[in-house]
Amino acid sequence: MIFQRPLTSVVRSSAFASSSRVTLPALAFRRTLATVRDAPASSASTKAPTAVVMMNMGGPSTIPEVHDFLSRLFHDHDLIPLPFQSILAPVIAKRRTPQIEKQYTDIGGGSPILKWTRYQGKAMCEMLDELNPESAPHKPYVAFRYAKPLTEDCLEEMKKDGVKRAVAFSQYPQYSCSTTGSSLNELFRVARKDGYGAEGTVEWSVLDRWPVNQGLVEAFAQNIRTALQAYPEERRNDVVVLFSAHSLPLEIVNRGDPYTAEVAATVHAVMSQLGFTNPWRLTWQSQVGPRAWQGPQTASAIEGFSKIGKKDICLVPIAFTSDHIETLYELDIEVKEEAEKLGVHLTRAESLNDSPIFIRAIADLVSKHLKDYDAGRIGATGKQIQLRCPGCTNPKCGKTKEWLATGGKAVTV
Repeated sequence: MIFQRPLTSVVRSSAFASSSRVTLPALAFRRTLATVRDAPASSASTKAPTAVVMMNMGGPSTIPEVHDFLSRLFHDHDLIPLPFQSILAPVIAKRRTPQIEKQYTDIGGGSPILKWTRYQGKAMCEMLDELNPESAPHKPYVAFRYAKPLTEDCLEEMKKDGVKRAVAFSQYPQYSCSTTGSSLNELFRVARKDGYGAEGTVEWSVLDRWPVNQGLVEAFAQNIRTALQAYPEERRNDVVVLFSAHSLPLEIVNRGDPYTAEVAATVHAVMSQLGFTNPWRLTWQSQVGPRAWQGPQTASAIEGFSKIGKKDICLVPIAFTSDHIETLYELDIEVKEEAEKLGVHLTRAESLNDSPIFIRAIADLVSKHLKDYDAGRIGATGKQIQLRCPGCTNPKCGKTKEWLATGGKAVTV
């Protein structure tokens, strides 16, 4: 693993430049990143860690976990608003379980999202210990919304470690009330219920969105460059770069949720980084149920392009920071099979997973956040998260945001 060596030696070496997935000039990129300092010689092993809580949807690591994962997912009104939710959710989860179990079986017996989140978190915190010795040691904690480790598991581990300072770090680069918002609502709910983390016992700050972060953009761009090498040089610049993000019900979009705009911002930043060398479109995937969702759907777009003679397409999962079922099954199996029937030469840019550019990016992102917070340059939350959607109908949102703005102190509910 690259990050087993001291960070200072990694940065000075050609490890990034020699990677098969990294071709940018290392020095040019390095100048934009935080300066790395040698770790202090003294040990901080007796000090409670600064927690970096990596929040995401999660996924079942094993087949027996699938039903509980689906049950939690369909019970979440923030993500999938259903009429008579408490009645319909268990019925839908039970009916879908056999089908989804088969899909997870087809990708190896479970979701790899926990493996990749832990890998990214460990590498990030090793960097943070050198970048920010004043807040070291740093420890990653995982808080998944629908699969273990759940938010309550995360807080229990933090309590055992004596954590007093934590950053709630959304692993959704683009904010949505249905994803990051739901995870933060759950954090507030569980912290209040369990009596740890909600009334000043932990000092919280929030990294709730980072759609145009430079390192994130470059990590996506580098993986696209690599994927485009699969096409003959004479056709390469005509390949359609087809970005795919998890869709949202239009009911959520139309009440003012910022997700679609922020995904579009990421896409534009990536294409700008690539120099707009290729035609591109943004599409949406993973629609569930009969309600209207944001479109066009990814599979439908590929079919449409094939009809107008566009048979070279490179898929880019733009709203995910690692592989899971939406990439490994929906894109790599379902969508690819349909594309082959249409005679489309379909490739996919690799997910961020173990990208050294991405891991360095999130380390720098958290490093700057911690320094700016400690220096008083920023508050516990940014301005965007405090602005509720104009059509918001969820009273939980307001209380959660009020609590987060205090840094985790007690609020009246």
